[in-house]
Amino acid sequence: MELWFKERHTENVMLSIKVDKQLFSSTSEFQRIDVFESMEFGRFLTLDGFMMLTEKDEFIYHEMITHVPMAVHPNVEKVLVIGAGDGGVIRELTEYDCIKEIDMVEIDEMVVEVCKKYLPQTACRFDDPRLHLYYQDGLKFVRKYEDYYDLIIVDSTDPFGPGEGLFTREFYGNCYKALKSDGIMVNQHESPFYQEDANAMKRAHKRIVESFPVCKVYQAHIPTYPSGHWLFGFASKEYHPIYDLRAKQWKQIGIKTRYYNTNLHKGAFYLPVYVEEMLRENE
Repeated sequence: MELWFKERHTENVMLSIKVDKQLFSSTSEFQRIDVFESMEFGRFLTLDGFMMLTEKDEFIYHEMITHVPMAVHPNVEKVLVIGAGDGGVIRELTEYDCIKEIDMVEIDEMVVEVCKKYLPQTACRFDDPRLHLYYQDGLKFVRKYEDYYDLIIVDSTDPFGPGEGLFTREFYGNCYKALKSDGIMVNQHESPFYQEDANAMKRAHKRIVESFPVCKVYQAHIPTYPSGHWLFGFASKEYHPIYDLRAKQWKQIGIKTRYYNTNLHKGAFYLPVYVEEMLRENE
């Protein structure tokens, strides 16, 4: 008998991955958590039946949400990471010696513990001494800060369930307040391709534009996410993601990547016409 994981992307489209075995399944206070093993994508994590990451393609997401802002801001010392229970963003951030403090806020402790056990490829830097881990609601946590962080990375789930509050006008406004005068916020921005995802993307973009003077969107190809075409948001009080790119300085750090480079950085902000038109509707 064959076992397949299936995720519905629309009423008419479904992603299917053949599974060798299920390694973990449980329901936390917030959501159902599953880990599967597959021949094609290795181990993968799902929350409430939605794909979060696979061992084969997780590096694309984590490199693009982390290194893009780090290659722009000239002096990141204090970082707030909201979500990111799989540890991939933390893994990428700990490559930077300039960072002195990483506050990570994850609502679901079980996600972190499960990833430590079953996904050590991503959850491999939780022991970094610069990391302070808080099991709280990110929406409430960020309210307490003003003019404190250089960078905020919002590595949230989709805009429903535990991640719903991280797509609100209130949340983005509080992120703006928590950032220093030249701070940057980066968020996962959903996909522009299927209608329901595109609607969520446009709502998020409209709310970010209302809070930040610099708002740009960039893209990456992530095979196991709906349509494979995924967007990220770059919002800043001061820096432009292309004009202020410090390509030479970033290369000198010597971080080994598999997807991100500074040429791709620039190209990622050149979007298809249909995406540009959607964004303009909300600007």
